Amino acid sequence: MKAKLVTLREAVERFVPDGASVALGLQLESMIPFAAGHEIIRQGKRDLTLVGPISDILFDQMIGAGCVRRVMAAWVGNVMMGSAYNFRRAIEEGVPNRVEMIDHTNFTLALALHAAALGVPFLPTHTAGGSDVAARNPDITEFEAPFTGETMRAVRAIVPDVTIVQAQRADPAGNAHVWGNLGVLPDAVHAARRVIVIAEEIVPSRVIASDPNRTVVPGFLVCAVVEAPCGAHPSPVQGCYNRDNAYYREYHEATRTRAQFEAWLHDWVIGTRDREAYLERIGRARIDALKVRKRAWSARADFGN
Repeated sequence: MKAKLVTLREAVERFVPDGASVALGLQLESMIPFAAGHEIIRQGKRDLTLVGPISDILFDQMIGAGCVRRVMAAWVGNVMMGSAYNFRRAIEEGVPNRVEMIDHTNFTLALALHAAALGVPFLPTHTAGGSDVAARNPDITEFEAPFTGETMRAVRAIVPDVTIVQAQRADPAGNAHVWGNLGVLPDAVHAARRVIVIAEEIVPSRVIASDPNRTVVPGFLVCAVVEAPCGAHPSPVQGCYNRDNAYYREYHEATRTRAQFEAWLHDWVIGTRDREAYLERIGRARIDALKVRKRAWSARADFGN
């Protein structure tokens, strides 16, 4: 079990090779594993396929850093501000390199991950009708349904090489408690060949065992677990800290041009040796201001027999 508890640098070095498909940002606008994405950038990983529904600006940062060859997503942008400038430059101009976009809706991406989690090659659906998503996605095709003969669409399973999870807490074996918006996280965990858990804190196994229904990520699926407080900043983590809205505005203004982004990338990622240095640059006062002030505890659950 102890071998699973590693540094973020080691987890990325060992389990995110060049050319891998990486699922992250699976809980929509919350709990995006920015710490992991920044470490991927620092290590200069290349030719990655990014998988996620609404990636917010982490995909944009990784694209701008030259890490990405393909994106499978419903949308890439700055949820708060609009355009993701690096994504647009990559698609429209091939800067810093051309990126292939595989268009999904949120639902077709969820179906693709669910199919892989079930171990089937595709799932049937009626969705995406009346749109041109299917025409632009080679992994969505029409077929005649057995039993009824009706025309349906088949969504091909997506099996990520690695899924990166942000969790509130985990034990050294990788069993992780996650609460709040789960998005497509559970299916992405069961669909992937490998799973990395980034936890706000590492706790004894008895803490995880005390609430088994909150164990969204079972340790037997996990190859590495990392303790990284504020690992999702600037996105929020339910019960830990809120969204840093100022960061999204600042990033929007600081990345309008390629030269601006390169300066931003050096200041905030390449020029920071690790997550601790990044948080030092953010400043303790700013981090403290994001902490949850008003607690909303769940009711106790009795697992006695």
